[in-house]
Amino acid sequence: MRTALTDLVGVRHPIVQTGMGWVAGPRLVTATARAGALGILASATMSPDHLRAAVREVKSRTDAPFGVNLRADAGDARERVRIMVEEGVRVASFALAPSRELIAELRDAGVVVVPSVGARRHAEKVAAWGADAVIVQGGEGGGHTGEVATTVLLPQVVDAVDIPVVAAGGFHDGRGLVAALAYGAAGVAMGTRFLLTSDSTVPDAVKARYLAATAKDITLTRAVDGLPHRMLRTEMVAELESAGRLRSLYRALRRASGFRRISGLSWPGMVRDGLAMRHGKELTWSQVLLAANTPMLLRAAMVDGRTDLGIMASGQVAALIEDLPSVAELVDRVMAEAETARALLVDLPRPRGPGPQSPDGWN
Repeated sequence: MRTALTDLVGVRHPIVQTGMGWVAGPRLVTATARAGALGILASATMSPDHLRAAVREVKSRTDAPFGVNLRADAGDARERVRIMVEEGVRVASFALAPSRELIAELRDAGVVVVPSVGARRHAEKVAAWGADAVIVQGGEGGGHTGEVATTVLLPQVVDAVDIPVVAAGGFHDGRGLVAALAYGAAGVAMGTRFLLTSDSTVPDAVKARYLAATAKDITLTRAVDGLPHRMLRTEMVAELESAGRLRSLYRALRRASGFRRISGLSWPGMVRDGLAMRHGKELTWSQVLLAANTPMLLRAAMVDGRTDLGIMASGQVAALIEDLPSVAELVDRVMAEAETARALLVDLPRPRGPGPQSPDGWN
C-alpha cells in the first residue's frame, strides 16, 4: 500500500512501530523493519554508546530503513544526532518538538525528521521549521498523552499542515489504518500493539497483565510525574496516587539514584532533564525527580517483570488485544484487514439522497 509515508521513508507498509522506552530495542525494531514497516529505536533509555551499538545491531540484521527516537530536550541530544548521522540512520523521531536548528542539521545530513505532537499548533510549528512529517497522538495513546481524542485531533492536523501526517492513539488493526487514511493520514503508528508481540522482549508476566486488561484497567494519571500519563492500573500507580509528599520524594530519590547509575547522567544532569520535562507546569521536586527517572519505573516492569514495582504505559487499545503474534504476522494481518475493509467500502451502494436524521438534527 503506497502512501506519502512509504514514499518518504522507503518502507512497504504505512505502519510505524513507536519508540517505547525499554521495549523498542534492536530485536523489535529489526523484526518490524523486516516486516516492511518502520521500526523506531527508543534511545532515551540508552547511553550514547549503547545507542551506537543498538543501531549497528539492527543494521547487521537488516538493510531495511528504520529510525531512532530522541528526546529533543536531552542535554546530549546533539551527540545522539551525530551518532545517527555517522551510522546512517534513515529517520529521526522526536517525543518533543526539536528546535529549528536541530531539524535543519538532520535534514542537511539526509535524515528524515518526524516529530510526535499532541496538538495542532505544535504540528504547525514543526512543519514551519522544516519537519518532513509528523506523528499525531490522540488521548487514547499510551505514555505521556493529551486530552483530545484522535478522531478530533487528526483531521485538525491534516487540514493544518501540508506534510505527511501519521496517526497514533487507538490503532491496532487494519480497520483503524483504513479509518486513518480516510481522515487524510499517510499511515498509523502503534505502540501497545507492537509491545504485545512475540518479538517484544517484555517479560511474559507483564504481557499477560496487558492481555488481561479491560478498559477500566487503563487509567490516565498525573501521579507519576505531574503530567498526564496513560498506563495500566497497578499497585505502584495506586501507591503513587495515595503517597504523601515526603514519601514520594524519598522514593523518587531512590529510583533516581538507580537510573543515574544506568544512564551515566550526573545529578545536575538528571535535575536539568526533569526540569526540561515540566513544559511550564508547576511540579513539586518529587515530581521533577520522577520526571527525570520515570525510565526506572518503566524498566522495573518492562525489563525486570516487576508489575508490582513498575509502571506499564498503555494505550486504551490494550483492552482490545487478545494475542501475541510475531511482528511479521501482525503486519501481514493489519494489511490484509485493511485491504478487506477498503474493498468493502468500495462495494458499498451509494446513497440516492439525503440520509435520515434524528429529530434534533444529529445524524
